[in-house]
Amino acid sequence: MKTKYRIAVVGCGSMANTWVEYALRRGDAEIVAAVDLRMEAAQSMIHRHGLSCRAFTDAEEAIRGTSANLVFNCTVPDSHYAVAATAMRLGCDVFTEKPLAATQAECADLVRISEDTGRTCAVMQNRRYHPHIRALRRLIASGVIGRPGYCGADFFLGPHFGGFRETMDSPLLLDMAVHTFDQARFLLGADPVTVYCHEFNPPGSWYAGNAAAICIFEMSDGTVFCYRGSWCAEGAPTSWEASWRITGEKGTAIWDGHEAPYAEIADSADPSAELLRAAVRVDCPPEETGSMFHYGCLDDMFSALNEGRKAETDCTDNIYTMAMVFAALESAKTGRKIDVKEWMKSYGGDH
Repeated sequence: MKTKYRIAVVGCGSMANTWVEYALRRGDAEIVAAVDLRMEAAQSMIHRHGLSCRAFTDAEEAIRGTSANLVFNCTVPDSHYAVAATAMRLGCDVFTEKPLAATQAECADLVRISEDTGRTCAVMQNRRYHPHIRALRRLIASGVIGRPGYCGADFFLGPHFGGFRETMDSPLLLDMAVHTFDQARFLLGADPVTVYCHEFNPPGSWYAGNAAAICIFEMSDGTVFCYRGSWCAEGAPTSWEASWRITGEKGTAIWDGHEAPYAEIADSADPSAELLRAAVRVDCPPEETGSMFHYGCLDDMFSALNEGRKAETDCTDNIYTMAMVFAALESAKTGRKIDVKEWMKSYGGDH
């Protein structure tokens, strides 16, 4: 297959390895540059994967020097905006690690630059690409539980990362809850309307910033989404996918983040019911999704470019996931409920 995509990998830390390994599987892609502020990191990436590309310390120089047309933005969150904006203005499409950017204003500006330049900026929301969460979405959309009214996600883990996460102001909300918030939008097919959030740092936390939060969102479909999470919860861990409960008019859907989701539906034909009706279980087999996680998301990103459409996680959609994060942070800071749509307008508009 003829090479179509000339890729500059910007940011050569551990996560970039997954992106590089994926690109090497494609017959239509070639890695032409490895870019990192530390030249030795870029050179190490080249050596590790047996690449024949050049190493750079500056993204603009790399793009101009190699005629790259696609950038893998695997830098730390604070650098996402500068790299993506530069790349799009130089004529490159961009696939970026989450979050889209480090502030809502930067997110809104990247959407504007994407629209002005006609360049794609798609975000790695890899946790959409799991056969169980896609099966759960199918279960909800089928109407088995009726119209949803409540969606809850519990996330309790205690990872000892070291590095940048442990020095962030809001490590849970900005670095991990963004996944769960995006999953909620994906499951419900809805966007945030309001949010109230309490963010805190529990006793025993090894994070400098707030590593726990409780958020209540009103969604555009009328559902209330409640997120409860901690990144310094030792013992009794949930899945990295969170533990989910969605209640509807007819019953409840459950996914523990490990096994296949299922629903329990009230048996309206139960004549003996006085206080609580018996429930009928409805199993939901995993959905065949092809590739999973990073590879699944990258498959869709490349397919979208080839087909001339927007990727599922294009910045014009992902900005609503980011609004959930940043509006939650604003609520925690001010102690008030935030009207998300009005708040988005103050940062460059509701797209």
